Amino acid sequence: MAAEEKRKGRAVELQREAEHGEQEPSALLGRRLGEPGRFAYAALCGISLAWLFPENEQSSFRTEFIKRFVKWLDLPDAVLPAMTAFADGLGGEGTESFAEILLKDPILKENPLLITQDLLSFSLQDGSYDARARVLICRVSWLLRIPLEDLEVLEESLLESLKEQKEEESETAEVSRKKKERRKKLKRYLLIGLATVGGGTVIGLTGGLAAPLVAAGAATIIGSAGAAALGSTAGIAVMASLFGAAGAGLTGYKMKKRVGAIEEFEFLPLTEGRQLHITIAITGWLCTGKYGSFTAPWSSMQHSSEQYCLAWESKYLMELGNALDSLLNGFVNMMAQEALKFTVLSGIVTALTWPASLLTVASVIDNPWGVCLHRSAEVGKHLAHILLSRQQGQRPVTLIGFSLGARVIYFCLQEMAQEKDSQGIIEDVVLLGAPVEGEAKHWKSLTRVVSGRIINGFCRGDWLLSFVYRTSSVQLSVAGLRPVDLDDRRMVNMDLSSVVKGHLDYMKQMDTILRAVGIKTKECQPEERGTGSLFSPQAKKSQQAAGSEDQGEENTRNEEDEAGGSTCPTPDGSTSAPALLTR
Repeated sequence: MAAEEKRKGRAVELQREAEHGEQEPSALLGRRLGEPGRFAYAALCGISLAWLFPENEQSSFRTEFIKRFVKWLDLPDAVLPAMTAFADGLGGEGTESFAEILLKDPILKENPLLITQDLLSFSLQDGSYDARARVLICRVSWLLRIPLEDLEVLEESLLESLKEQKEEESETAEVSRKKKERRKKLKRYLLIGLATVGGGTVIGLTGGLAAPLVAAGAATIIGSAGAAALGSTAGIAVMASLFGAAGAGLTGYKMKKRVGAIEEFEFLPLTEGRQLHITIAITGWLCTGKYGSFTAPWSSMQHSSEQYCLAWESKYLMELGNALDSLLNGFVNMMAQEALKFTVLSGIVTALTWPASLLTVASVIDNPWGVCLHRSAEVGKHLAHILLSRQQGQRPVTLIGFSLGARVIYFCLQEMAQEKDSQGIIEDVVLLGAPVEGEAKHWKSLTRVVSGRIINGFCRGDWLLSFVYRTSSVQLSVAGLRPVDLDDRRMVNMDLSSVVKGHLDYMKQMDTILRAVGIKTKECQPEERGTGSLFSPQAKKSQQAAGSEDQGEENTRNEEDEAGGSTCPTPDGSTSAPALLTR
C-alpha cells in the first residue's frame, strides 16, 4: 500500500516537472536541445548501443537505430559517420563527458527526465517497443542518474491517458459517426499539421478516434511535444500493434488443440493492469494445499503492471509435487540427511555415494521427474513460437521461472535462438534452480535472444536437484547448483544458498528469492531517487558470493565496466538496477 501511494505521488511529481519543463510544444524535445546537447545525446546513445549489443548480428539494429535517431534530433547528415562509429564501438571512453555536456543543456538542468521521455517517444513511434530499445533507455537513464521507477511511471501514465481517451470516445462513437463529414476538414487540417512533427507518418482513425487526439491526456505527463509525436504515430492503430491481436494480448491465447505431447498450455493473468512491458512467470511443480495453483508462488511479485502465469501440464506437475512431498517429508528424508553431509555437501555426487535407503525409493521421484523433464522442453519450444508470433504484441517480455519452469524458459530461448526475427522480444530472464546444462557453451545462444540480463539463481546445497541427476556423469554441470561461467555482460549468477536450503524452498520462499535477485515485490520499497538500483542488499551479497567463489576475476571486470555506465535495470553484470539495462 505504501509503495503504491509513493508511486502515485511520484506520478504527480513527474507531471509537475513535465509541465514546468514544457516550453515549445511545436518542436520535439530532442530538437529543442542546443547543438552540443543534441550531439552529446546522440553520441551517448551510440556508445551505449555498442556497449550493450556489440555482436555482429546486432550491427544492422545499431546502424538503423542511430540513423533514425540522428534524423529524429534533426542533426546534420555530416554527423552520421561519427555517430555510426560510436555505435560500432569507438569513443566509449567519452561516455561521462557526453553525459556531462548533455546535463548542462538549459532544458535539462532542472529535469533530466525529459531525455527518458524523448527516448520513449522515439522508441514507440512506429508502434513497436523493441526490448533492445527499452534496455537502451534504461542504460541512458542510468548514466544520467535517473531511476528505473521513473521510466515505469512514464510508461504507465502514457497508457492510462490513452485508455481514458479511448473510453471517452467509445461513449460518443455514434455521435462521432454522424458528424464524420462535418469533421472531415478539421481532421485533415490536424493531420497535416502533425505530419511535420511525426515525420509525415500519420495513423488514421480507429473506432472514430483520431490518433492526434489520443495523446492529449498524455501531454501533461510526457510533455506536449512528446505527446504530439506519439499522437501522430501511436494512436489506437499502434496500440493494437503494441498489445497484440484485438488488444487481447496473452489472455486471448489458449491452446485450441493438442500440440505434440502437450496437453495443457494457457496464460493466466496475475494482474489486471496493462503495461508497455510484460512479465511471464512459470511454476516448476504443483502440490496439494496452499501451492496447488500455478499463481500461488507469484502472489507478491510486482515486476510489471501486466503479469501472467503460464499454466502447463498440471496433471503431471501435480504428480511430481506429490512425489516430492513423499520423498522429502517421509522417513527417507530423515535417514538421508546425515549421510548427505558427507556426499552432496562435500561435492561428491555420484550414483555410488547415495545412501541405499534413498535409492530404494528412487522410483517415487524418477518417473514423474523424467516425464516432466520431457514435457517442460516441449512446452518451452511451444512458448517460443507463441512469443515469436507476437501474441503478446510488440512489447518487451521478461520471463521468470523456478525448477522445471526455469527449464521451460531455457528451452524457449534455445528454440527462439534458432529462428529469424527472434531479437528484440525478450528483455530479461530469471532462471531459479534450473535443471539444465550449466556449461557456458550451452548458454551462449541465449545471448542472441535476450536483450537485458540472464540471471541464474542457484543453490550449492540443493541435494534434491543433485539426486535426480545422480545417474548422469559426475562431470555434468547443472545450472541450478553452480554459476554458469559465461563471459557476457548479460550473464548474472546469484548464489541463493543463504535463502534456499532445499529445492522446495524455490516455491515456499519465492517472495524472498524475488527480492534477492532484484525483482520488485509488493512489500519491496523502491530505491531512493538517483540510485537506479534494482537489487536489494541481499541480492548484492548473493551475487558477490557467487562471484568470489567461481567468477572472481570476471565479476571484477564486469563491475569495472559497468561502473563506467550501465543500463537502468542493471548497469553491470553485478547487482544493480542499471545492470538490467546495460547487461
